[in-house]
Amino acid sequence: MARNKYPEETINQILTVALNLFMQKGYEQTSIQDIINELGGLTKGAIYHHFKSKEEIWQAVIDHAFKGVDEMLSGIRDDKGLNGLEKLRKISQASLDNAARNELASVGPNLLRNPKLLAAQIENILENAVPVYIQPIIEQGMRDGSIRTDYPKELSEVLVILTNIWLNPEVIEASPEMMLHKVRFFDEILKGLGLDLFDEQMYQRYEELFRVSAREVSKEN
Repeated sequence: MARNKYPEETINQILTVALNLFMQKGYEQTSIQDIINELGGLTKGAIYHHFKSKEEIWQAVIDHAFKGVDEMLSGIRDDKGLNGLEKLRKISQASLDNAARNELASVGPNLLRNPKLLAAQIENILENAVPVYIQPIIEQGMRDGSIRTDYPKELSEVLVILTNIWLNPEVIEASPEMMLHKVRFFDEILKGLGLDLFDEQMYQRYEELFRVSAREVSKEN
């Protein structure tokens, strides 16, 4: 078989087609064959040369869509004009306002039915998000007095795992009212752990996101 001289172009073509199909049909309703049919002559072998499964394609689509996120997080973490609590609030707000994330979340897979993707998300939280971004910010907050805790690592893990798993409608489906109730309970937990993170604007943004997610689930059913 002839060697592909432009593998990056091929990968970008696959990801572009896959993203369009995921947005049009949803992850669950899109098959590998659907992607092949839209690739203008690219073979199944060419796809599997780069991706072993639809799950890998989805993860690559997510990585591509959020390639600027690390730069954004680093910029907030290293901002000398903010204390630790202000940095956490800014990161939380930026995450809630991320249009690409919200749009992809509305068509993404149910993570409980896709354990590989769920495991990959948890792994990224524990190996990247917590030690590289969140824990250093919480430790700064301990030094500057804006965050009160004796357990920076554990608080970092609780914050990120509960936010991305327990409060994620892609993992645990619930009505917007129930999800917002969970957010308020989560706020009480964090305050008890020395972290006063939420404000009314964040509550409102969470409510908007939960209602969008509920509408997408209703369409699928």
